[in-house]
Amino acid sequence: MGITKEQFIKEFKRRLTDEYALDVKDATPEELYQTLAAVVKSGYSDIWRKTWKNYIKEDQKQVYYFSIEFLPGRLLKSNLLNMGWYELVDSAFKEMGLSLDEIAEAERDMALGNGGLGRLASAFMDSSASDGLPVNGNGIRYKYGLFKQKFVDGYQVELPNEWLNQGNVWEVARESKAVDVKFGGQVYLEEVDGVLQPVYKNPYIIRAVPYDTGIVGYKNNHVNTMRLWDAQIPASEEVKFPTIESRRKVEDLTSVLYPDDSNEEGRLLRLRQEYFFVSAGLQSIVRHYKKYGKPMSEISDHISVHINDTHPAMCVAEFMRILLDDEKMGWDEAFDQTVKTMSYTNHTIMSEALEKWPVSLIERVQPRIMQIIAEIDRRYALELAERAETDLISGTRIVNNGIVHMAHLAIIGSHSTNGVAKLHTDLLEQDVLKDFYHLYPERFNNKTNGITIRRWLQIADPRLAKIIDKAIGTKWRSNPKELHNLATHLNDRRLLADIGKAKHQNKVDLAKYIKQTTGIVVSPDAIFDVQVKRLHAYKRQLLNLLKIVKYYLDLKDDPKKDVVPRVFIFGAKAAPSYHYAKSIIKCINEVGNLINNDKTIKDKLKVVFLEDYGVSLAERIIPAADVSEQISTATKEASGTSNMKFMLDGALTVATLDGANIEIKDYVGEDNIFIFGLKKEEVLQYEADHSYQSSDYYANDPILHRVLDAFVDGTIPSIGAEGAEIFNSLVHANDEYFVLRDFEDYLRAQGEVEKTYRNPSLWNKKCLVNIANAGYFSSDYTIQKYADEIWHVAPSDPLDGKDRGANGQYPL
Repeated sequence: MGITKEQFIKEFKRRLTDEYALDVKDATPEELYQTLAAVVKSGYSDIWRKTWKNYIKEDQKQVYYFSIEFLPGRLLKSNLLNMGWYELVDSAFKEMGLSLDEIAEAERDMALGNGGLGRLASAFMDSSASDGLPVNGNGIRYKYGLFKQKFVDGYQVELPNEWLNQGNVWEVARESKAVDVKFGGQVYLEEVDGVLQPVYKNPYIIRAVPYDTGIVGYKNNHVNTMRLWDAQIPASEEVKFPTIESRRKVEDLTSVLYPDDSNEEGRLLRLRQEYFFVSAGLQSIVRHYKKYGKPMSEISDHISVHINDTHPAMCVAEFMRILLDDEKMGWDEAFDQTVKTMSYTNHTIMSEALEKWPVSLIERVQPRIMQIIAEIDRRYALELAERAETDLISGTRIVNNGIVHMAHLAIIGSHSTNGVAKLHTDLLEQDVLKDFYHLYPERFNNKTNGITIRRWLQIADPRLAKIIDKAIGTKWRSNPKELHNLATHLNDRRLLADIGKAKHQNKVDLAKYIKQTTGIVVSPDAIFDVQVKRLHAYKRQLLNLLKIVKYYLDLKDDPKKDVVPRVFIFGAKAAPSYHYAKSIIKCINEVGNLINNDKTIKDKLKVVFLEDYGVSLAERIIPAADVSEQISTATKEASGTSNMKFMLDGALTVATLDGANIEIKDYVGEDNIFIFGLKKEEVLQYEADHSYQSSDYYANDPILHRVLDAFVDGTIPSIGAEGAEIFNSLVHANDEYFVLRDFEDYLRAQGEVEKTYRNPSLWNKKCLVNIANAGYFSSDYTIQKYADEIWHVAPSDPLDGKDRGANGQYPL
C-alpha cells in the first residue's frame, strides 16, 4: 500500500482546511505541526489496533516496562522516519514552500524524564517496536515534568515546564480503562471463612486515568503502547477534597518528576507517586489478563513486569496484594508467581541512589503494602535461617532498623537482576550486591545499555548518514552492525575528508544556534569540547572546569601561546535541592563570563553553558562535538549512553575506565580513545584504606594549587560563597570523587587530544573507527537480549506479512 507524495499533500491540505479553515500559506508553524502530526497519527492508528489484536490472537506473552521516567524527545521526526515517510514529507513540504525542520520546532519535548534513565527507557520502547516485540511502557503523565532551566546571574533557576499547554497530539485518553488507587487510612486483618482478609478504615481513593501513546516500529508496521497515568478525584471521593489546597495535592501526584525530597512532605509525595503508577499499572494488567479467562495460577506464563531501577520496586508488594487480597491466592503460590513475573534492572552502585524509605512513611502511603513487605521480609529471613550466616541474612533483609531497602525488595521478589555494563555488573556481583549474588547467582546477568541509532544518526546527523550511505550502502539503517563495514575504508581519503566537512558544517550550525540563544560568538574552526549530562559530583564537571581555568591562566601568562582554540560546551541540570551541583553551575557560568569577555586571550578559549538541556538540544550538540567528555570517577557511572551517541556521530572520547567506556575502548582500540585516570582497583583500594589525602595534591602540585586558589582569591569574580564551597570540598573535605588525583593525567590526555587534532587526516580516521564500531551499541540488540534471556518473548508481525508498503512504508 504505502503512500505517494500527491496523496500526502492532498490529505495534509484537506486536514488543514477542515481543522483550521486555512490555506498552507496562511497557517502558523504550530497549526502546520498539529496538522502534520494528525496525518502521521492517522497513518499508524489502524496498525496500532492491529498490533494489539494480533497479540491477543497469537496469545503472546506481554512485557510491561515500569519506569518513573520516559524521555522520548520529539516524536514527529522519529515517527516519520520509522513509518518510511521522512523523505517523502520533506520533499512534499518543499513543494508547498514549507520547511519540515522549522515546523518540527513547534513540537515540545515530552517532559517525562531527567536523563539517562528516561532516555534509555524510551530507546527500549522504540527498539521493542522496531524488533516487533510485545513490550509496553508504564509511567506517569507529568504535567510539568522535571523543570525548565534558566540562568539568572549565573545561577540555575527552576521554572515550570508547561509542555502540555497546547495539548499532546500523540496521546489518546482512555477514560474507560481508568482504575482506582487506594491510599492511606488503616488496615487490619480479619478472618473470613478461615482466611485472613484486609479491612481498610478511612482510606482515600484516587482515580488513575491512562493516556496511551503509540510507539512506532521502524518500517515494520508494528506499533506498541506507552501508557502514562494521570491522577484525578473520583466523584465518590469529592467530599474528601473540599478545598482548592486539598485538590491541588491530588494534582501534585502527577505534576512534577522528582519532587524536592529535602523535607518529609516532598518524600511523601515521591513515594505516593511511585505507588500510584505501580498500582494503576498492575491493576490494569491483571484486569486485562482476566478478560480472557486464563487462570491466575498461570499469569507468569503470559505476563512479564520489568522494574526499571528501584522507583517501581513496590511492584513486588502490589502484585502480591492483588493476588492475595483480590484473587484469594495462597501466599506460597502468589509469591512464586510474583518472582516468575518480575525482573529488575539496577542502574547504580551509589548508595544514595538505592532508594530506602522509613517504614512509617510507607505505612502512611499504603499500610497494606507495608504489611506485605514485612511478611516477605519475615519469610525470607526464616527461609535462610538454616542455610546462611546471621550477618548475611541481616545484610540482605528488606526491612532493617525501621528502613525499607527497595533494591532488596526488587531482588528478592524477582527472578532476574541485571546491570547495565560489564563493569557495573561485575561491581554488583563482587561488591555492592555480593551477598545476593552468593544467594542467587543464577538471577544475575549483564545487559549493556544501548542507543537508538536511528534517532542519533539518521535524524540528528543526516549529513553524516548520507556520507555513510555513499560509502557502504543503506543496510546499516536497518542493521546497525553493518556500520562496521566502514572499517574497510580507513584509507579512503575522500571519505575521511567528507566526514571532516560534515562535522564542520554541523559546528557552523551549532555556532549559529549558540549566537542566537546566548549572544556568544564561537568559531567552528575551534575544537568543540563537550560535556552534556546530569550535573552530579561523580560525573566530574568540576574536573573539566579545573582544566578550563588552568588553560585560561596559561594564556594570561602567555597570550601568544600556540594552542588550538577550544570551545567548551556544557549542558546539565542540577536537582533543585542539590546545592553543591548548583554551585558548580554558578562557577562554570562565571568562568565563562570571565573568559568570554577577556579580549587579551583573542578567542582562544570560549565557554558556553546552554540552558535547559534535553533530547532536542542534544540532537543539536552531539553531531557538532569534536570531543566527548566521559570523565566520571571509575566505578561510579553504571553505563552511560551519551558516550555511545558521541562516538556514533564522530566525536572522540576522553574517558575514564568507567561504565560502558570500557566496552567502547575494547571495540575501538586504545589508539582511538583518550583514556586517563584511576582504575577500578585503585578507587576501591582508596575507599577501603582511606589513604587518599587530597590536601597533599594541593600542597605539592603548584599548577593545581594555583588553579584551586583562583576559586577563592578573586581571580574568578562573583563566586565568593560557591568558590569557597568548591575549594573546601576538594581540599579540606578530601575530594570524595578523586578530582585532584586524576587532574594531572587528565591534562596529559587533553594534550594528546590537541596533538591529534592538529593532524586532520589522523583525527578523521580515528573518528571513522568510532563510527564503524558504534552500531554494536544499538538498543535494538540490547532489547533483544532482554527478550531472549529475561522475558522469553518472541517478535510478532501484526500484518502477518500482508498489506505492506514499499520498503516497509506505513499506509496513509
